Amino acid sequence: MIVLEYFKINMINCKRSILPLTLLSGALLLIGCQSLPVHSLQPLPPLETENIATHEFQLAEGQNMVGTIAAVNTQENDALPDIARHFGLGYNDISIANSNIAPWTPEPGSRVILPLRFILPDAPHDGITLNLANMRLFYYPKKQPDKLFTYPVGIGRQGWNTPMGKTSIVAKNANPSWNVPESIHREHAEKGDSLPKVVGAGPDNPLGLYAMRLGIPGYLIHGTNKPYGIGMQISHGCVQLYPEDIEELFKKATVGMPVRIVHQPYLTAWDQDMLYLEAHQPLEKWAKDKAKLKKQVLKQLHKISDEKKVAVDWEKVERILQRSDGIPTPVLVQSPDIAQISETALQLAHPDQLHGQPVIDELKDSDWAVLVGSFNNETEAQQLATMLNHQGPIIPARKIKKDDAYQVIAGPFKDKKEVKAVAKRIQMDFEIEVEPLKPKVTTTN
Repeated sequence: MIVLEYFKINMINCKRSILPLTLLSGALLLIGCQSLPVHSLQPLPPLETENIATHEFQLAEGQNMVGTIAAVNTQENDALPDIARHFGLGYNDISIANSNIAPWTPEPGSRVILPLRFILPDAPHDGITLNLANMRLFYYPKKQPDKLFTYPVGIGRQGWNTPMGKTSIVAKNANPSWNVPESIHREHAEKGDSLPKVVGAGPDNPLGLYAMRLGIPGYLIHGTNKPYGIGMQISHGCVQLYPEDIEELFKKATVGMPVRIVHQPYLTAWDQDMLYLEAHQPLEKWAKDKAKLKKQVLKQLHKISDEKKVAVDWEKVERILQRSDGIPTPVLVQSPDIAQISETALQLAHPDQLHGQPVIDELKDSDWAVLVGSFNNETEAQQLATMLNHQGPIIPARKIKKDDAYQVIAGPFKDKKEVKAVAKRIQMDFEIEVEPLKPKVTTTN
């Protein structure tokens, strides 16, 4: 069984000189015919968050694009992965679409684009289709042909790639145990870590609470105890969903359901008399095929433009391919560009509480803690604290000002044994040696 063994998370723009971490690979559209003039629209007023579709969409016959581009403003203590999870997006979706915003330390009041419009993969609308290129799963329920459900996923990292092809769900298990493969045992042993042969159900199980075995031996669609790896190439090949998403999909999916795994970085759609292009960077495994993939999509766009007798802005097409931000963008002459799409995105009110956003307990003088690091820069300290808070299971941490520096303190922990276990996790995942902090006061029962 090939699964995620640990979660090593990092901000896209993190400098090696700051933290010894490896870098990770991480609206309403103005619609009309190409002959119509383009108008600059003002952003719409905030709406209630429940008014935006994130996972479930109506699907008409022949339709191959769903959803709406939206936006939300950040508040204090927000991180882009929190916003992504709340709105059914992965780390890749939100970080690429908002490359000008620091994922772990966005300024309060930053306007975050939510790319909640999706072009469907070129595959039968039957069962499950997973597009590796944008790390998204599409589920077409057989008994509801007018419905589509879509979820962001985490997939296999380079060297442990998720396989492509047609397969099916052959078994379903709630509260699964993880039989640790020998290859993962060896990998951990090389790092000085020892894994048991079997990990039972619980917070330390990387399969989460639900798992569905595929017909490809050793591969699963499952949950995770490290939800902020969704939208990354992070696993040993399995397909992972947020805990809340796998629970829903587990209920809907059936044994024998077909599963198609494809890699389609460039997608096109004809919708309401407009031609759209959605572009993603091909995954590393397919990087050598990039020119061929671009040639194929250009051929497809030429074919559609000839059939529909419309004029394509080919310079704009090239800009979209270079940008590869995953946002479906109109490509006809005089159609809105990315700036107009962003400007007119459907503005949402910020939720009272983002789903799954970490809540850090107060650190008392009677608690054990660890000093993770000291920084002269407040943003660097906040970044590390936020990243620790988004580990799985969570490592509670906060930034504390001391003299002219900023410390990152993790805790509370109940005893020395728990401190030792957390120190080992931080060393493995972040390559940082920590300093245990004994309780300042002792309590008696």
